[in-house]
Amino acid sequence: MNKIRVLIVEDEVIIADNIRDALESLGYDVLEPAINFTEAIETIENEKPDIAILDVQLSGKKTGIDLAQVITDQYKFPFIFLTSNSDELTLNEAKQVSPSAYLVKPFSKRELYTSIEVAIFNHSQKQKTFTNNQIKEDDALFLKIKGVYQKIKFNDILYLQSDHVYILIFLTNSKTILARATLNDMLDKLSKDFIRVHRSFIINSKFLTQISGNTVTVNDSVIPIGKKFRQVILEKINYM
Repeated sequence: MNKIRVLIVEDEVIIADNIRDALESLGYDVLEPAINFTEAIETIENEKPDIAILDVQLSGKKTGIDLAQVITDQYKFPFIFLTSNSDELTLNEAKQVSPSAYLVKPFSKRELYTSIEVAIFNHSQKQKTFTNNQIKEDDALFLKIKGVYQKIKFNDILYLQSDHVYILIFLTNSKTILARATLNDMLDKLSKDFIRVHRSFIINSKFLTQISGNTVTVNDSVIPIGKKFRQVILEKINYM
């Protein structure tokens, strides 16, 4: 069995080395630690880690939370946050990107090991559950809803909204479908026309009619834009 590949992103070299030593003693395959956002992305592209351990505060303009958002949107593997702060503001910011665990320094080797194993297990179970509940086509998705597989064409979807462990799928015929999945899972299965605009919303850009300061309009529905997603939206559309 291949060892789990772990990426450490920590700008304090001594702490990074201590974490690496602890992980290697536990039998993990530990990649060369990265100290900032740019180094981390380069390592992710080249080494394909299974999990990342991210310090919330990094040197440079982009934080560990910024990196976590990119991992969630593009690379889709689990990550754990490290921080010296456990204040409410830091916790609330971290929760927006749904980390698998949150460790406050200093932490024990046992806490580190448990967090990694639980994160890897939960991620694999989530992937397995979603795979077992859906069949994908190029222009449609089959979702298992109330024991029956229903075909949903991408062109019939206006937008999707998170509702705890479920998602609401709003259709062009004004109907709504409730399915057990997450937005991250769905985004991975949908076409390139679908854009994450908020931690709770994905829209079909084919039906995007207006962008304002903090909302988008999809047909007649007004949907909030998360501040971390606005630039992503602009990069995917033609505008002057």
